[in-house]
Amino acid sequence: MASYQVAVLPGDGIGPEVTREAVRAIHTASNEFGFKVSLEEWPIGGCALDAYDTPFPDATRDACLVSDAVFLGALGGPKWDHETGSRRCEAALLSLRKALGGFANLRPVLVPESLVGSSPLRPERVSGTDLLIVRELTGGIYFGTPRGMTAENACNSMVYSRFEVERIARLAFDLARKRKGILTSVDKANVLEVSQLWRSVVSELHRVEFPDVDLEHLYVDNAAIQLILRPAQFDVIVTANLFGDILSDLAGTLPGSLGILPSATMGGRVGLFEPIHGSAPDIAGKGFANPAGALLSAAMLLETLGERDAGARIRHGIFHSLDRGILTRDLGGTASTTKFGDAVLSSAFERSPSTV
Repeated sequence: MASYQVAVLPGDGIGPEVTREAVRAIHTASNEFGFKVSLEEWPIGGCALDAYDTPFPDATRDACLVSDAVFLGALGGPKWDHETGSRRCEAALLSLRKALGGFANLRPVLVPESLVGSSPLRPERVSGTDLLIVRELTGGIYFGTPRGMTAENACNSMVYSRFEVERIARLAFDLARKRKGILTSVDKANVLEVSQLWRSVVSELHRVEFPDVDLEHLYVDNAAIQLILRPAQFDVIVTANLFGDILSDLAGTLPGSLGILPSATMGGRVGLFEPIHGSAPDIAGKGFANPAGALLSAAMLLETLGERDAGARIRHGIFHSLDRGILTRDLGGTASTTKFGDAVLSSAFERSPSTV
């Protein structure tokens, strides 16, 4: 019997609420499909700062590094916004990613037909959207040197090596090959030398290793426009850290709520899985939070561990529940966090709410 260890970091705000539903789904799937999962909770973010005087305790880091996967709820809130430097909740997330070593952030954006009316775009425009954004996560302008600020000027450097571009592009090509076979590489090669290198490396990799995948290059401004005009044209998008940060948040608006979107950070020692929404402290503890993104992240976690059937079953339960009109408040419905979780497990595993 396969056995896995998962470090669970519920975090702050609505993090514990949505994480609870993800953990229920993983436990139920393991029982149904005959594998074992040990899920142990560890503190991170504001709650860790309050209890241990650091947002990323050594014990949490050590537990993550010996796990098969890490599940994160959400971090931060107004209570800790005054903190600076390594005491910031955001610093804990960066430290976590650095410890795990992941270089690629995967953001799937799927708009099911049941939610096309929830999108800020017209239904006919967003219908059929099923794309994946692959964002390079460890290089680019967020980490390049020199950098700094004085009273008179500031400097940030956008830096990429051939190795970094090849690594993220190869992953994106592999993912596109498993989907519709279409890869869009986004850059700003008409202005930036670093993007010229990016485009050159991606084109070379396409020619030598992935000629079976259709490759298109777009400038980042045009890519943003196309995401709004015709989002369904995209399959897999690969881009640099800064551009991916912006485009993935833009694409996240397409389904009408950030609450239904998952993410994964891959490529390092341990995969990190998390919904993309924030901690939403204004609704924490009220049972309003949408756990769909957390549940989809749990499905991605199981699929990455090799439990594809279990992950697919959870995914089916989520979209079947949405099709049945079981919606949380962010999508115009009345279902509570727990009720939506019940519906997903009922649809996925044919159990009544009382047994899940």
